[in-house]
Amino acid sequence: MQERDAYVALNLMERVGPVTVRSLVQALGSATAIFEASKPDLLGVKGVGAGLAESIQRQCRRIDWQGEQERAAAKGIRIITPMDPEYPEALSRIYDPPLALYVRGTLQEGDKHAMAIVGTRRGTHYGRDTAKRFASGLAQAGYTIVSGLARGVDTVAHEGALEVQGRTLAVLGSGMDHLYPACNAELAERIAERGAVISEFPLARQPDKTTFPMRNRIISGLSKAIVVVEAGRRSGALITADAALEQGRDVFAVPGRIDNRYAEGPHALIRKGAVLVRGVQDILDECGTLWGGALSRATALPRELCTLNEEESGLLELLGDGEQGVDELIRQSGLQASRVGSVLLGLEMKRMIRMLPGRMVEKCAAGVEE
Repeated sequence: MQERDAYVALNLMERVGPVTVRSLVQALGSATAIFEASKPDLLGVKGVGAGLAESIQRQCRRIDWQGEQERAAAKGIRIITPMDPEYPEALSRIYDPPLALYVRGTLQEGDKHAMAIVGTRRGTHYGRDTAKRFASGLAQAGYTIVSGLARGVDTVAHEGALEVQGRTLAVLGSGMDHLYPACNAELAERIAERGAVISEFPLARQPDKTTFPMRNRIISGLSKAIVVVEAGRRSGALITADAALEQGRDVFAVPGRIDNRYAEGPHALIRKGAVLVRGVQDILDECGTLWGGALSRATALPRELCTLNEEESGLLELLGDGEQGVDELIRQSGLQASRVGSVLLGLEMKRMIRMLPGRMVEKCAAGVEE
């Protein structure tokens, strides 16, 4: 048994989590030493009582870690442990880093510049539209988009990144054999092609009320910051936000209507000190823009993003000097709603406009080359 095999095996055990394993490794010297330890050795580790020591010894004798790795390989899934160079450095620095990651797709160096977008499974059209627009804009700015593959905000965040050929990572709250929700199986396939589907859970682990909070700490742990778009007072997105704060990540919150119950979560975060953001540009102002893989806070955009096409010029002319509703721009321009949304995203990336709550748009003061 190699050290990485020991981590795979420990990840399969019940009642043995990252914090317990860390204590065991520190006391015994290595993960493989846990499998050779006597009961007195285990009892000498802080936090390990007689019942847990007996459980560890019993599971060490019967755990089928080789079979788990063979089954994963047959499904095209790689198991990455803290012993492997691919293991994300950002995750290794959190309080309870996962013992193993099951990965379909690829993890890349650039994923260290990741942004999580999370929110309610229900929500409103405004919330879903905002999450998708944020994901597309941040992906075009060079960020990898991280979310949880759930219905609602998670789904449109992944789709927004994919639509602009960006990278996205989906973190599951279940084992790979029980992808949840099943309706997102096709989306998961597309994510694996342009990013990765990730789980810390053994293949056969089914989702339950404990797995999703565990999943949320990985979403935030992989990310430089998280953006919360629509979340009720008891939403799992707020658990992710709490984890992000504990991990020292930035938290951004998108405001909503005061009578929208899904705005209660973001508003509560803003009262606690989260950064209020009205558009992608607000986040880029805080975190910088990624061009060519290097993080830069410079204000200059690449030249290919500093020119206006005919549709962009037309919408800017219709916008005038004040605020304008998106629906009114659609009516006046005669363009399809989807096309107007795409053109507005391009203008926002060129820092020509700022998207406001309530599907409103305002022109920025910056200029570009005609």
